[in-house]
Amino acid sequence: MGLGRFGGALGAVRYLAERGADLLVTDLRTEPELKTSLEQLADLPGVTYHLGGHLEEDFTSCDLVVASAAIPLSNRYLELARSRGIPITREMNLFWERNPGRVVAVTGTNGKSTTTALTHALLSQAFPGRVWLGGNIGKSLLPDVEKIRPGDWVVLELSSFQLEDLAVLRPNAQVSIVTNFSANHLDRHPSLDAYRAAKQQLLACQSTDRIAVLNQDDPDVSQWPTGARRFWFGSDDIGREGMFLYGADAFPRRAIFRLGLREQVFPLGDWLTLAGRHNVINALAACSAALLLGTQAAQIEAGIRSFTALPHRLELVGEVGGVRYFNDSKATTPAAAILALRSFRAPCWVIVGGYDKQIDLNGLVAEIVAHPPRGVACVGQVGPALAAQLKQAAAEKGCPLHLDESGTLSHAVAWCAAQAQPGEVVLLSPGCASYDQFENYEERGLLFARLVAEQAHVATTSSTASSANVATS
Repeated sequence: MGLGRFGGALGAVRYLAERGADLLVTDLRTEPELKTSLEQLADLPGVTYHLGGHLEEDFTSCDLVVASAAIPLSNRYLELARSRGIPITREMNLFWERNPGRVVAVTGTNGKSTTTALTHALLSQAFPGRVWLGGNIGKSLLPDVEKIRPGDWVVLELSSFQLEDLAVLRPNAQVSIVTNFSANHLDRHPSLDAYRAAKQQLLACQSTDRIAVLNQDDPDVSQWPTGARRFWFGSDDIGREGMFLYGADAFPRRAIFRLGLREQVFPLGDWLTLAGRHNVINALAACSAALLLGTQAAQIEAGIRSFTALPHRLELVGEVGGVRYFNDSKATTPAAAILALRSFRAPCWVIVGGYDKQIDLNGLVAEIVAHPPRGVACVGQVGPALAAQLKQAAAEKGCPLHLDESGTLSHAVAWCAAQAQPGEVVLLSPGCASYDQFENYEERGLLFARLVAEQAHVATTSSTASSANVATS
């Protein structure tokens, strides 16, 4: 139930079909809307598709429902299946039940994907060919589960939805990493406490022989209960075990790792190519976990130096006329957008807004008004309300704020491009989800990159035409 285009459901379909299941796939979206996903499954025989809507009889005549993690258990079709005694599971649950490897699980509100991918990169230096990457990062490992050997490391990004579903299996990851915590997904979770409780499942089931790597700087996360041995990462070294920035004026050049009486200093800032102070903190988390699992200093250096920004996460997608364009479409929370805004010293033109997840945007508004960018384009469903908040806050503070309220990403990019000067930055960091106008954040980011490429083409064409005119003259 729920095919989507983000990887998890595709992996479940392939796994089940290749093992002879009598499989039916149902989705509210139509065949043209799911064209990309269906093309990836075209080689599978014996799969029936009911697209463009669900049928009640499909949920009362099956042996098992595998529901997308995005679908809440309160969905009426899932309730119908439950009323008939039909079990319901998820792709990640199927994987967890079958995985023979050791798990490093990463969760948090922001920075999960970068921390997960970097942890995978570092461990791959120490255990080549024996490290797997998957989960909410967009890759299902279920089709590969029979290739994973005991002793392999499986690095998983886990969302609150996945952790909520995994609770019935009491997941006891060998290593857990929690990046941070702030409000998110309140359109799905009934309260902030419920969202927090889902995230805490990762720590709650860990036994005393396991490891928890926690963000010391986050006052919420630092209080989360766990039976695992705690290690820390953060900005200030107060003598704990873990990895911390080192030296009063060294940010973000050096970090110190401490395990018992052993201490080691790393020139982390010299190795890291990722933009943003927050990515230094993400690197501390990943390095701490990797070092605890036996990765050596030279392997840490090699892994960090070779690591590049993931798509849609402060990704430089073009430079046009001396203006750099950064795609941070994965910034789907206000906290993530705030971190992106703080990553640049150059003057910025910022594109914010999108789908309304019922999250308080006051923090993002306060950040923008306190440190006004050159201009702000408000887009999407929350665009009008966000623009109104920004106007009111700017008026109260008595500061001018240059706003565009056109609402579409294409207009926002054109508006920024028309005014940005060489040396400045145009930043897409929405602080909101994408579901009002896009399938997902990836589609939003790809459109942004395409619009930037169009700006580059226009600039090149204009320059060529001008050169031709000069030559003719």
